[in-house]
Amino acid sequence: MNAAIWNREETLAPEAMRTLQLERLKATLARAYENVPFYARRMQAAGLVPESVERLEDLARLPFVTKTDLRDQYPKGLFAVPDREVVRIHASSGTTGKPVVAGYTRNDLENWTECVARIVRMAGVSDGDVAQVAFGYGLFTGGFGLHYGLERVGCTVIPASSGNSERQVLLMQDLGTTVLVSTPSYALHLAEILEDSGVNRDTLRLRVGLFGGEGHTEAMKHEIESRLGILDTQNYGLTEIVGPGVSGECLEACGLHINEDHFYPEIIDPDTGEVLPDGQEGELVLTTLTKEALPMLRYRTRDITRLYREPCRCGRTTVRMATVRGRTDDMLIIRGVNVFPSQIESVLVGIEGIGPHYLIIVTSEHYMDKLEVQVELVDGSLLERYSELERLTAHIRHQLRTVLQIDAKVTLLNPKTLERTTGKSKRVLDLRNR
Repeated sequence: MNAAIWNREETLAPEAMRTLQLERLKATLARAYENVPFYARRMQAAGLVPESVERLEDLARLPFVTKTDLRDQYPKGLFAVPDREVVRIHASSGTTGKPVVAGYTRNDLENWTECVARIVRMAGVSDGDVAQVAFGYGLFTGGFGLHYGLERVGCTVIPASSGNSERQVLLMQDLGTTVLVSTPSYALHLAEILEDSGVNRDTLRLRVGLFGGEGHTEAMKHEIESRLGILDTQNYGLTEIVGPGVSGECLEACGLHINEDHFYPEIIDPDTGEVLPDGQEGELVLTTLTKEALPMLRYRTRDITRLYREPCRCGRTTVRMATVRGRTDDMLIIRGVNVFPSQIESVLVGIEGIGPHYLIIVTSEHYMDKLEVQVELVDGSLLERYSELERLTAHIRHQLRTVLQIDAKVTLLNPKTLERTTGKSKRVLDLRNR
């Protein structure tokens, strides 16, 4: 299995990397200062103009960017280039139902492709492979992000998109798929489909999985490898930064190499905002170093991890991040989609006939996430009027689907069914066991 290094930046000496990062950081700060009023105000308030930056550590003087800032600047308030230079737009869920909008220039797309090509090669994927992309194609960055990186390294790419599991299996059989691109939970679901349909996994050519989009525990990794007989590799990214391609796992499986010539990482104490030394666990903060359309300066990812710089046996010198252990906010990741309880609440409060009390239940069935929203009726007698009940249920489901971009089961309850508490209400019950 060949896992050759894709380009020389992956093996730069630490000082050479820092020099490159500082050069690119200065250029990014200047672009943001000159073209994004939001950033200009932030820098001025912090007493930090681009010309005053002499060290990478100076970046810590800037305040963080959060999801709230993206919401307040919706849709293009953080764009640093005119619309005519934006050649593509992607988006992901926001906290209030409005998506987080990400723009890309042609150069952004080129850099994105290169970053994904690196993580693909880290996983041992090359021009002899046939890659089946079972991520959704559309505003979600996963499908297109992996697609172009795989093509860059010479793979044959099958843009299968998400869903229709029986067809996924058929494509694997008939087209000789060697690489599966999906969420890890969907990979387990496909394993179950294979078993239920009597397809012997040994008749397939699958050998590598490129998995991302949701949490990925060691137990899940071992389950995938044993059920599908493949090598499970993880990759990490987020729409606000670029999409997939921020980091990826090499064959040594000792952390995810960050493409740090494009993304400058910091680990902070989530409570104090203090920058923590390498090796300590905290919240990952990322700054883009080459993004033109949407520069991100100290974006709080809310993901909990740690950084370490010990040499990797693969030969790459880039800093690595540990597998994300959790989050500092209440965001749920369901089938690779970001879901905030506040999104669900914003839908429910605007619907006549239901009360303010609700419960979000997340379960896993056949390795696929299931979302249920339980909500109380204002008038319990509606439970006896089936046609009205059905119309209301369908209306709520439709509204949730419009905002969340995934389906949810809606259960309407009698008034005062859900537990009341004098303290903070428990709105989410996550019963997944990963």
